[in-house]
Amino acid sequence: MQQQRRFLKPTRTFEAHLAEEALRLKEAAEALPEGTARELLLRRARQADTASHISDWLKSSGLRSPTR
Repeated sequence: MQQQRRFLKPTRTFEAHLAEEALRLKEAAEALPEGTARELLLRRARQADTASHISDWLKSSGLRSPTR
């Protein structure tokens, strides 16, 4: 007997998830004193924000394939 995989439909977009993660990381960093741990959280927040923007850009209708 073969088990079926359960498929869960995402409740929010990838971009929304990244934006929420960036906000959560920024808020967590503000609660820390200056130092390495704070800088690492801020770096991760910037990376999530950048990834969200890149994903939006890749999905945009204005994106064209490269030409030679």
